[in-house]
Order: sequence, then C-alpha cells, then structure tokens
Amino acid sequence: MMKLLSKWLILTLMINYFFAIPIDAEKINKPNSLLTESVILMDSKSGQVLYEKNPNKKMYPASITKVATAIYALEKGKLNDIVTVSKRARQVDGTRVYLEEGEKVTLLKLIQGLLINSGNDAGVAIAEHLDGSVERFSDSLNKYLKAEVGLEHTHFKNPHGLFHPEHVTTATDIAKLMQYSMNNEKFQSIIATKELEWIGDAWETTIYNHHKMLGEIPYEGVIGGKNGYVSKSGHTLVTTAERSGLSLIAVTLNGSYPMDTYMDTIDLFDYGFERFESVKIEKGTEYEDELGTVYSVSEDFYFTKYKDQDATVEWVDGSLSVLIGDAPLNTTIPVMKVVNEVEAIEEEAVVSPSENAQENGQEPDHLVKAKEKDPANWPMFIVLFVIAAGVVLFAVKKARQKDNVEW
Repeated sequence: MMKLLSKWLILTLMINYFFAIPIDAEKINKPNSLLTESVILMDSKSGQVLYEKNPNKKMYPASITKVATAIYALEKGKLNDIVTVSKRARQVDGTRVYLEEGEKVTLLKLIQGLLINSGNDAGVAIAEHLDGSVERFSDSLNKYLKAEVGLEHTHFKNPHGLFHPEHVTTATDIAKLMQYSMNNEKFQSIIATKELEWIGDAWETTIYNHHKMLGEIPYEGVIGGKNGYVSKSGHTLVTTAERSGLSLIAVTLNGSYPMDTYMDTIDLFDYGFERFESVKIEKGTEYEDELGTVYSVSEDFYFTKYKDQDATVEWVDGSLSVLIGDAPLNTTIPVMKVVNEVEAIEEEAVVSPSENAQENGQEPDHLVKAKEKDPANWPMFIVLFVIAAGVVLFAVKKARQKDNVEW
C-alpha cells in the first residue's frame, strides 16, 4: 500500500533570547531627574529595557514582595482550598485584613486580600498553608523564583516584605517578576481590582486597592501593580500599563516620600509611550536565507524601537535578527527550518519469510529445515517410516490373499 505523506521537518535554530535588551537612549530625551534610587522601565512583551538607573543594586522591596507570594500561590496552590488561620498569622505586624485565629478562608480570598489590601496576615496564612511554615515557604519561594521565573539577585525571607536584612531584590528582578506574573490571567484580574467586598469573621468592609494609580492618581492605560513601604526600604512601587499595543512595566524603589515613586512612574510611562512602539513578527512568517532555505518564525516575536526608527529583519551570521539602523538587537528570532517534503512511502515493510510464516501461524522454514538436519530427530523419522511401510505391506498382502494371488 502506498501513501503520500507531507512532512514538516523542524529544526529549532539559535533561540538566544536575552531578557533585557537595552535601547540606546542617548538619541532622545530621557525622563526628568528621578527621585527614587533604583529604577527600570521595561517593555513587557519584548523584555527590552527602555530606561534604567541602578537597576541591579540590591534593595529592600517591602510589600511588592507580595507579587512573588501571589504568583507562587496561584501556580502551586488550589484556589478553592480552605485555609485555617494560625495564631502566627493573626499576630503579624503591619497592614492586615484582620483575620482571626481559627478562621477558615479560601486560598483565593487570601490572595485577593494580599494584593488588594496588602494583608500581611494573609501572606503568613498562605505561606503556612502551602509549605507548613514561613521558613519553609521562603525556601520554596526562592527556588521557584530562580528556577521558574529566572530571577538572579532576589532572596526573600518572608511572604510579605516586612524588613529583614537578608530580604533583598533588584529593580531588574522585580520587572522580570511582574512580566512573568502578567502571563497569569487570575493574577491580572486581581491586581486590576479597584475594590472588593470583604466579609470575614472579624471584619466586614469594602477593601480598596492601595495602588494610587488605580484611584487617586489615575493614569491612562494603567492595569495595576503593587506598592510597598517599610522605613528601611523607603517607598517602593511596581506598575504595569498598556497603550496602543505597547505594554510597559515600571519599577521605582526607595522613594523618600509616597509621591516620589508615583511621579517617577508617571515620568517613565510618559517617556515610554511617547517615544517607543512595539513591533510584532507573527508566528509562521517565513524568511529565506542566503542559500535559499526557508525558515518559519516558531512563535510570536516582539521587539521595541523608537517610533521614528526603521527596522529590518535580516540574516546575520547565520541567525535571523532584527536590525535597527545598522545595529542588530542582541537577540535572534526563534525560527524553524521548513522542508515541505512530499514523498511516496512504502508502508509495507519488507518482511522476512520467517516473520511472514509466524504471522500466519506456521513454523518458519528455517526451523523446519533445522529440525530435518538435526541428528537427534532421525530416530523419530525411522520409526515413522517402518510403521508406514508395515501398514502398506499388510494392506497389499491382504488384498492378494483375497484374490488368491500368491505374493
């Protein structure tokens, strides 16, 4: 039987994708003098860094730690689980949602209280539920952030961000964390929630999102984020916003006053949305290299450029790259080699006579011949021959006697 089979032979080429790809910001005006100590502005889709200031300096994050706790709980926990609040959770310092010892709350509600109202008690309850204790939770969280999120300079000692000298991160890592978390639809929904009715054993109220750009300081395109403060960290803020297909993440750490982080964030967003645009190369777009081989883009690919810049896609040293001006971005486009091969394939494999005989329930010829040649089988053949000959002679003798013929 013959069949025509069309095959795509796929070979992934050099997916050397850097997370942060700085753009040369000397061509255009940078944001105004910023007030916070450590800052980064990142395109969420491409991962390109559009502006930075001390981005890899180790800083105290305060409550933006809760972004990490939330995404870990969303990915590792079961949202309908019923969590029993411990004494330790009930007695934690700082901002709370006023959980009572012994109170039973769903994991989803605790995550909402953690992100919307910045509940430290919700953070401890989540940690104890998922890993048995705050200490074990912190160990698991750090492993998760390194292995699955890709953070390189983050070490957390608790789920809420209350001060600990070894509880540190960087603006770059927080931007990466937010970029990763925004791929989770439930996370997106919670950080964008402006208000939520809260009914607990000890507290019935409406909680309001602490991020001021969702309320008091509105900004076009803001999706959500998380703010934080302890005296040793100063004011901290991470925010994400989107306009006209451009998705930005701004991180501002260690502001002296509450408004420092917000004003810096607004300056960063203004700079980003006014100057840059996001370009998408769709999955399946085909490019031919110098030898005539056709390659297909294996996944949607985004890059960021100044609005007045020309960009081309070209082969550079055997890799498909984006060139902005004459300079390639420090990344390559993930592609697959496409070979549209239509060929006749003989599906009936060549089967040996022995295999064919076995399929038909017969003994293979080579076994039969072996048995015929095996000296051990000769006595049986002799006995059978003698018996057969005797039967024939007896039958002939009887027949001749009946005819009175002497034999």
